[in-house]
Amino acid sequence: MRVAVVGHVEWLELAKVPHVPAAGEIVHAMPELAVAAGGGAVAAVQLARWGAECVLFTALGDDTLGERARAELAGWGVDVRAAIRAEPQRRALTLIDARGERTIVVLGDRLVPHGDDALPWDVLETCDAVYVTGGDAAAVRQARRAKVLVATSRVLPLLREADVAIDALVGSDVDSAERYAPGDLPRAPALVVRTQGAAGGYFLDREGGRHSYAAVPAVVRGDTYGAGDTFAAGLTHGLGEGKPAADAIAFAAARAAEVVAFQGPYPPRS
Repeated sequence: MRVAVVGHVEWLELAKVPHVPAAGEIVHAMPELAVAAGGGAVAAVQLARWGAECVLFTALGDDTLGERARAELAGWGVDVRAAIRAEPQRRALTLIDARGERTIVVLGDRLVPHGDDALPWDVLETCDAVYVTGGDAAAVRQARRAKVLVATSRVLPLLREADVAIDALVGSDVDSAERYAPGDLPRAPALVVRTQGAAGGYFLDREGGRHSYAAVPAVVRGDTYGAGDTFAAGLTHGLGEGKPAADAIAFAAARAAEVVAFQGPYPPRS
């Protein structure tokens, strides 16, 4: 199966803290890892890990971290197709508290691909599915060339501007930045999936029916970073394989449950 991701990459620096500091407070952090991550990168790596041929359309900074991000993603088997921007690679500082919850501070502008970048957009016509986390309206229209288009509800303004048919819209029901309500897009997505963490979530089908789904039981042994992005990747993978919505969501939930065993979004490299 061939899939693609159109979106962003962040250089992630993850550190453990006893708790997220209050205003004016100083806490001591223990650095854990530094990896290429962000919604687009995490989804692409997971899709490649599951055996799909995955192409990542993105933009990277013209600096050492941008080069490191490309090399690391390629090491996971991702075919990175990146426009280079004349600015630093965006970074993300993630604090993991004693419960394994993550708080993220981003540094720098979000670098995303544009539809007029000199990238091999024709590849999308050969893809079974594509997942969009960022870009411009022209990049989203390019993504529509794939058989199945999945997008995050975090970029609703972008999706409104692009005005294309979306096969599946996915996002957190407990994160205000990923809010979605019927009518928010000019064309109603065929499938809307709303995640509610350990409580599972629900999905809305083409006819407007609402169906609940259960989360796969998991104990946070690492942290929750990347669980939502992995869920979205799993949904993209399942729909790209032609699974019914309920089966694709079950696959996504199982893959998301695995991530909380890791420090960061990926398993240790052997």
